[in-house]
Amino acid sequence: MNLERVILRPVVTEKSNIAREERNVVTFAVDPKATKHEIARAVTEFFKVDVLDVRTLRMPHKTRRVGRFVGRKPQWKKAIVRLAPGQTIEFFEGV
Repeated sequence: MNLERVILRPVVTEKSNIAREERNVVTFAVDPKATKHEIARAVTEFFKVDVLDVRTLRMPHKTRRVGRFVGRKPQWKKAIVRLAPGQTIEFFEGV
């Protein structure tokens, strides 16, 4: 898989910010077909940091309602990446 298409966007929530500060992990929304090895290689190449481990999970679709119409938000894949001690990704600093 093309490494430029692996990482879609960072996930910036209160829970991910606490995890980044306490456990040195960052959270990304990734391509649903990406493997853990591809995610680790993409983070290492783009952000120049050492990755210790990658955990992935599929976030289920959610039903949303607008008036009488019911629709679904798509399913997506989340990756939780643990960085080596002392390393950070500058993108997340100050968020």
